[in-house]
Amino acid sequence: MALNKKTVDDFSAKGKRVLVRCDFNVPLKNGEITDDTRIVAALPTIKKLIADGGKVILCSHLGKVKEGPNEKESLAPVAKALSAKLGKEVVFVSDYNVTGEAATKAVEAMKEGDVVLLQNTRFRMEEETKPAKAGEKFAEELAALCDDYVCDAFGSSHRAHASVSVVTKYVRAKGGNCAVGYLMQKEINFLGNAVENPVRPFVAILGGAKVADKLNVIDNLLEKADTLIIGGGMAFTFLKAQGYEIGKSLVDMEKIDYCKEMMAKAEKLGKKLLLPVDTTVAAGFPDPIDGPIEVSVVASNAIPADMEGLDIGPKTAELYAEAVKSAKTVVWNGPMGVFENPTLAKGTLSVAKALAEASATTIIGGGDSAAAVNQMGLGDKMSHISTGGGASLEFLEGKELPGVYAADDK
Repeated sequence: MALNKKTVDDFSAKGKRVLVRCDFNVPLKNGEITDDTRIVAALPTIKKLIADGGKVILCSHLGKVKEGPNEKESLAPVAKALSAKLGKEVVFVSDYNVTGEAATKAVEAMKEGDVVLLQNTRFRMEEETKPAKAGEKFAEELAALCDDYVCDAFGSSHRAHASVSVVTKYVRAKGGNCAVGYLMQKEINFLGNAVENPVRPFVAILGGAKVADKLNVIDNLLEKADTLIIGGGMAFTFLKAQGYEIGKSLVDMEKIDYCKEMMAKAEKLGKKLLLPVDTTVAAGFPDPIDGPIEVSVVASNAIPADMEGLDIGPKTAELYAEAVKSAKTVVWNGPMGVFENPTLAKGTLSVAKALAEASATTIIGGGDSAAAVNQMGLGDKMSHISTGGGASLEFLEGKELPGVYAADDK
């Protein structure tokens, strides 16, 4: 996975129309952006292209758009936020057709250094390229608006969508560059190097609810890492596979044999596979999720039949922190418990603190782990926080990401 892709530093954007696929899939409440992390993450690439005298055309999806184009999922609030952050007007093309006449006219009127934002790409059902041929037409229309293309949307790079990977075919066909932006380059450098060329000892921490979500990641990381730490809901399937009583805890009965295989594989490869030694339990899942809850701590091999494991216990937190201390590279994906609840966030917080204090390169694999680290105010203590949950997981699986591989090699 040694990826040496063309970046925005490898071509001149001067006077060129450059289409940039960003990840502006930001959370909105009553039309207001509640977290602008993804917008801020896109700024370095946009500013670079403006400074070079490029005509910068931005595109992105927002939400799942299940009920067709609608104002609630319009990118209008993003255009407003971008204008404020760039200190210049970002012309927003509100046309639901995305690449229609309004877009063509807006692009024709551009001067060097101007910025245009197209409407939500998912307003065109062809964006998600089902059927593939329909996606080709939308990709071709996007390519017609530009001379060069830059993908800076790591959070969408695992999807072979029209605006993510298919468009490169048409840009390349007319002699244009297909590059990655600074955000993508950083993700490739950190995640790619961590998995393919880590400074050892390499410790990988996996949490979250389901084993099924991380089957291939566990398998791949057992080969790459020196120590694999398992926490969160997925740990209980491993404990069950060891023949332990896990009470009412989350378990995936279909994956018991898989967990046995992984434990045998770790032993065969001489890798450490760490599982919880104690567990924070309660009578049931908190309702509401952040409401008060009565908990106790028990040994992980003796969870009472009427109790549910909802976080790692203090001894486990210590064990995991100890493993992180001696590491030189740490990748973490998935919380240790129900971190949305203050009482059940202790395990996740202890792991986050251990990473913050480590002298290792620390990489947070997006999604809930990123949310947890930021929520705990420890984000700035990490070497890298990935902007893509699903994309970073697929990267850790060793999969080829369409958005990355579609870019030109240097």
